Amino acid sequence: MKIGIIGGTGGMGKGFALRWCKNHQILIGSRDAQRAQESANEYTQAANQAYGSISGSISGADNNSVAEQSDVLILSIPYDNIDAVCSGLLSRVKDSCTVISPIVPMTKTDLGFEFLPLKEGKPFSHQMVQKHMKNKNKLVSAFHVISEKKLIDPNYTLDYDIFVCGDDKEAIDTVNSMIGEIKGLRPIFIGSGALAYQAEIATPLLLNIMIKNKMKNPGIKIL
Repeated sequence: MKIGIIGGTGGMGKGFALRWCKNHQILIGSRDAQRAQESANEYTQAANQAYGSISGSISGADNNSVAEQSDVLILSIPYDNIDAVCSGLLSRVKDSCTVISPIVPMTKTDLGFEFLPLKEGKPFSHQMVQKHMKNKNKLVSAFHVISEKKLIDPNYTLDYDIFVCGDDKEAIDTVNSMIGEIKGLRPIFIGSGALAYQAEIATPLLLNIMIKNKMKNPGIKIL
């Protein structure tokens, strides 16, 4: 399977690449194709050091090329960039492509991290991304509450639940399978994409808990 990562040169992009490259073709996307390939080379070296060898691969290209080739496309981008990136990008994806949004609409204030849809009445991320989708049912929201620092260490065993929201069973099954490939993660289905705000709001909640209680990169586990 070809897994494209838009914003793949960032920390979360690196983590996703290292976790899935063992069995899949990972396509690192960036506005700068050369930067994407440099990151892909770095990730490949890190993967070989961690695993000895990989059955998949990591390569880099410009965002448009990655979008066109991907079977699954992850949008590892800031909330403020959704319209600018997705308006031209998502029209290029295959109709069968599952698009994953881990994007969180939040801001840092004197009180802590706050959820923008509540604070300023802005749309939640799933809504913003979905309006740019050709096949709107292929959008799945997931991976909002995972620690970047732990994700990018391929030798670290995670122990988290990942909230999943979406409207297409095949797309949800694809994302659940990808979650299951990362040792220690378990998918927890919340419901349709209309409920994705419930997953998104968990991120500022978790960050505030971490800061106020001096915890180190906590996750969420449903018992």
